[in-house]
Amino acid sequence: MLEVSGLNTFYGQAHILSDVHLAVGGNEVVALLGRNGAGKSTTIKSIMGLVRPRSGRVAYDGQDITGWPAYRVCRLGIGYVPEERRIFTELSVEENLEVGRRPPRPDAPEWTPDRLYQLFPNLAERRRQAGGRLSGGEQQMLTIARTLMGNPRLVLLDEPSEGIAPLIVEQMARVIKELKREGLAVLISEQNLHFSRIVSDRAVIIEKGEVRFTGSFADLDANPDIAQATLAI
Repeated sequence: MLEVSGLNTFYGQAHILSDVHLAVGGNEVVALLGRNGAGKSTTIKSIMGLVRPRSGRVAYDGQDITGWPAYRVCRLGIGYVPEERRIFTELSVEENLEVGRRPPRPDAPEWTPDRLYQLFPNLAERRRQAGGRLSGGEQQMLTIARTLMGNPRLVLLDEPSEGIAPLIVEQMARVIKELKREGLAVLISEQNLHFSRIVSDRAVIIEKGEVRFTGSFADLDANPDIAQATLAI
């Protein structure tokens, strides 16, 4: 479904991504792992069109979308959950969800507020509260739910477990597994190896803007030096 090849992205003169390759198949969850500053978020933003790569290719369902503006990428069926959450703090949970609403797609699950409240019971209890009054974990849930209101086929999640309580992390894992059961593909940018192992089919490890490993978690376990060199703090 998603194929990234030879991606090079710069911020000014700083070379952030160097020849990055990765792929996500339909109904697959792939974890993009790495330390802070490794290039995970830049990879996600380069795919989404928020940062324009200098070279390389991003393809979605075989279509070259390299450098497309984010609104066009979104219309294709790619949803983006930013690390910063960016909810509308003065709007209620219900109103935040309505902001994300898009028409149904013939090739993707249709999400409604009622379905999302079943997926995120915490939001159901607070549906009339302002987004700014939610906890950090609940705001993360709201950001994911708002993205799902666009009925995407592929979801890009940037650091979904960062800075939230362990109980909410467990709920987040359950949600990602449910998205896979619904047929969605998911690319997760993460530092949390344990969380990624629970929800993901494969791992891609990036360090200093370069891919150092691609494979299953069994392959990663068979090469502990790789995790130690690229993920250990």
